[in-house]
Amino acid sequence: MASQHKELQSIWTPANIVTCVRILFIPVYMAFALGAFTIVGISYEFQAIAAFVIYMVLSLTDKVDGHLARSRGEITDFGKFLDPIADKLLVFSALLIFIEQGVLASWIVFIILFREFLVSALRMVASANGEVIAADKLGKWKTAVTMVAICGYLLVDVIALYSVDAASILLTVCHVFMAAAVVLTVVSGAQYFWNCRKIVFRV
Repeated sequence: MASQHKELQSIWTPANIVTCVRILFIPVYMAFALGAFTIVGISYEFQAIAAFVIYMVLSLTDKVDGHLARSRGEITDFGKFLDPIADKLLVFSALLIFIEQGVLASWIVFIILFREFLVSALRMVASANGEVIAADKLGKWKTAVTMVAICGYLLVDVIALYSVDAASILLTVCHVFMAAAVVLTVVSGAQYFWNCRKIVFRV
């Protein structure tokens, strides 16, 4: 018990370190995705593959920090604050790049961003009233489908290096997944708002 208590005197738990590393690698992913390293002689092909691999790793470690915190009994307020920020930065860093590259329309990103602001605001209002809004199944499905679509778009750039036809087919599949993500975004956001209506409209 003493050692566990001593460990919790610092916010730098393994879980929080993983979260910080995820955030620090987001600009690295963005640089590769935008081909920023071409000026130092790194080929576009390598950068496309690196962007996909880095994003995949960052996406897969999404649950690692939470699992570490729970399994080690090291849940901290710092981790609760930083983890959702890391998740949102990871998603929107990719979506903003897709807008710049002409892969996605800005209204798609606006809908996803609006939903995130809405849910965050609802959770703050609920928390102020002593209530906790947990992530529901629709919200989790929304996140999963969005991440699959994003990774798919990044994979399109890699496959296009070898087969334009295959890349075109995958791009169509990615559009379908992103459309599903937008639908889930709207529905889950509406569900959050409906569940919190009594709190929001409380006099």
